[in-house]
This record gives sequence, structure tokens and C-alpha cells, in this order.
Amino acid sequence: MSTAKKEYKRVTVKSLIEMKQQGEKISMLTAYDYSMAKIVDAAMIDVILVGDSASNTMAGHETTLPITLDQMIYHASSVIRAVNRALVVVDLPFGSYQSDPKEALRSAIRIMKESGAHAVKMEGGVEIKESVKRILNAGIPVMGHLGLTPQSIYKFGTYTVRAREEEEAEKLLEDALLLQRLGCFALVLEKIPAALTQKVSEKLTIPTIGIGAGVDADGQVLVIHDLLGMTHEFNPRFLRRYMNLYEDMGKAIGQYVADVKSRDFPSTSEQY
Repeated sequence: MSTAKKEYKRVTVKSLIEMKQQGEKISMLTAYDYSMAKIVDAAMIDVILVGDSASNTMAGHETTLPITLDQMIYHASSVIRAVNRALVVVDLPFGSYQSDPKEALRSAIRIMKESGAHAVKMEGGVEIKESVKRILNAGIPVMGHLGLTPQSIYKFGTYTVRAREEEEAEKLLEDALLLQRLGCFALVLEKIPAALTQKVSEKLTIPTIGIGAGVDADGQVLVIHDLLGMTHEFNPRFLRRYMNLYEDMGKAIGQYVADVKSRDFPSTSEQY
């Protein structure tokens, strides 16, 4: 039997389920603007998440809570214009879906119509069941998110690992199975024990995407600014930095400043 992996010219929600069935790991990264999304997409990433983490990385907020639906649509629209291959998933921001299923549907429809995104992502399990159902019934693909859910940070009080205790772990598994039954196409698992990730991933037929959740998730996601080392104060155990752009960019900008001050830039060959 051939072990060759299928080449996807365009990744869809169906593609991700096929990848899980074939044992192919799914790669996912965040992007929030046209220039970065173009680079990420060209590198053959499978999924681009327009995350509400833009609240932190792009706007400097302490949490993801302040970002608005209009701002998420702006970021998503910029990303969509750059992408040719990846599946683009957009976070529904805090306050746009939790309390009212009708409001949840309106929020999801706005994202899909105004940005051109391919799917939305929502945090929570049974608590948001009716909102998930309503959005799925409208034909909008939904990616779930369990474990550490940053929109609930003030409820948790900390960004520590979730579901260490048996009761919370059982609830997470029940929520994961519920989201699958409702029709979600994939599930992000954030900062939970690796053994629980393995258990959930084996129970589900839809793919799991881990962040700080161990190797047994069906895929992995990181924030692009963290992967590239543009951030330097955030150092969780799960983060692998592939570059140190904070340092490299600082040196380059510092050299530019020095060249301008010394009148070395522009040279005669750099003027008209």
C-alpha cells in the first residue's frame, strides 16, 4: 500500500479530516495581516488562524478580551487577500457568541460575508452548545477550542495547565465528544496534559490541534510572533522559537539609525 501523502492545492475542512485518517500531522499558525499571511501561506502551512491573540500581539492588550468583532473582520480580510492554499479560520471574539445564539450566528455571518473567511473558532463546550448548533445549521464550519480558553482567563485566574484533575479531564472529554456530535470539524486543545490529549485524540474522528498539549494531537499551532522570536518575554515550555527576530530586527534598525546619523545612508548610488 502506498504511503505517499496527498497534495492539497487548497486545504479545506475535509482535507483536515483526511489528514487525520492518513496519519499526516496538521500544521497551523496565526497571521493577522496581508504581508505575514502571504509568507506563511507560501510556506505550505495547512491552516492559518486569525486569532483573537491579535489583541495581544498587534494591539498590546494584556488579554484577548478587548478585541472587537469589527477588528477581527479587519484582520481576517487582510489575511484572506494573501492566501491561496491554507484554510483560514477566524476566532469569534469575546462577547460575540457566549450569551445569545442569535447574536452568535450574526457574528459568524458577518465574519464569513465581510472577510471571506473559511471557518470560525469558538471557545467552550456544553456552555456554548446552542450557539455552535445555530452557526453550524447555517452552513458555517466551526472549530472548537477546549482546555485553557483565554477568553475565560478571569474565571480561571491564571494561564496554568488545565484538566490535571480527573473531574475537569472528564468534562473536557465529554465536551470534545459533544462538539464532534454537533458537527465541529476540528478541535484546538490548549495547555492540557499530554496523556489527556492522546486520550481525546484517539476517541475523536475529527482532528485535534494542540498548543502546549503534547505530541499526540493530530496537529500543532503556535502564534507566529512567538515562533519567529518577535516576542521575547513570553517563554512557556511548549514554545519552540525558530528565529530570534527581536534581536535581529533590533540590530538592523539600530544600524539604520547609525547610518542615517553618520550620513552613510543614503549613498550616492541610493539617490536619484
